Amino acid sequence: MTHDQPGPRGNVVPLVPAAVASVQGTLALDLQPRFDPPEPVAARHQRPVADVIAIDGPVRRRLEEWAGRYVQAAVEIVGGDRPVSQLLRWTSREVYENLDRRAQLVGRAGRHQPGQGRVQPVRPRVVGVHTCFLARDRVEVSAHVRYGERSRAVAARFVHTSDQRWCCTALEFA
Repeated sequence: MTHDQPGPRGNVVPLVPAAVASVQGTLALDLQPRFDPPEPVAARHQRPVADVIAIDGPVRRRLEEWAGRYVQAAVEIVGGDRPVSQLLRWTSREVYENLDRRAQLVGRAGRHQPGQGRVQPVRPRVVGVHTCFLARDRVEVSAHVRYGERSRAVAARFVHTSDQRWCCTALEFA
C-alpha cells in the first residue's frame, strides 16, 4: 500500500518528526545518554548539601536529628496523636496557631478530639531530613514523611534564640 492509496482506515499519513516546543508546566528531562559511571553513594553523602555557610558535620547531624524529632511530633500533632502544647517551647506563635488549626480541622473531619492520644491507622514516619544553614543561627529543613505507601514533604525554618534553643518560625506541608 502506498501513501496515496486508501487503506482500510482511509489515507495513511506519514509521520514526520517535528521539533518539540517547550511547554510551561512540563517536567524538564535530560534525555541525552550518560557516558560516565554514576557517582558512588558514599561520595554523594559526603559533599555539602546546599549551605550558604560552612557547618561542621557533627553540628549538622545533631540538628538534623533534632529537626527530625520536631517534624515527627508536628505530623503526629496534625494527625491527632499528640497535643499541640508539646511543641510550645520550640515554636513561634504563628506556627503554633497553624498546627493547632490543622489539628482541629483534621479532628473535625475524622470525628475525634485532637491531642487525646488517638493512634492513627497509618502512622506517619520521618524517613529523611536535610538541612541548609543560611547563617549560624538560621537553618531551613526539608523532611520526607511516609504515611504507609504515601509520601509527603515538610519544610521548616528554625532560628536559634537568645536562650540557646531552636525555634520553628515557618512550617509548610506539601
